[in-house]
Amino acid sequence: MMRLELTINGDPITISVPSGKRLLDILREDLDLKGTKEGCGQGECGACTIVLNGDAVNSCLILACQLRDGDNIWTIEGKNSLLVTIKQKMVDYGSVQCGFCTPGIVMSTFALFSKNQQPRDSEIKVTLSGNLCRCTGYTKILEAMKDVRKTIKEAP
Repeated sequence: MMRLELTINGDPITISVPSGKRLLDILREDLDLKGTKEGCGQGECGACTIVLNGDAVNSCLILACQLRDGDNIWTIEGKNSLLVTIKQKMVDYGSVQCGFCTPGIVMSTFALFSKNQQPRDSEIKVTLSGNLCRCTGYTKILEAMKDVRKTIKEAP
């Protein structure tokens, strides 16, 4: 077992977990954060995407032993104002259908907008390319992200 001191969705936590346990399982099983989904378990579909220290990562590929005290993790359950805006725009534009891929898409775009508040369309598309969505296609998702960009630009 290893003891970790992390910040998850803005809250400090201390947890003891086996060193070989996947971050995805820690989030879902130990912390009851069920929004992060397991799709392929191989880092290909993006359903398990979370933000670790500012970067979008596939939580199915991260082991507890790779985490360090002080790591900052954001999941779909987070209440950060940018994250809330992205989630709302996904709903407003009908970008959510079955919802399985939605958490990963939201977290991938959250990482992008956290680093670059005015990304080009091509940058948004590259970010979305790491997330498989079989229901909506990507048109409505892209429209929602363009509106996120507009909302950020117009904010005081």
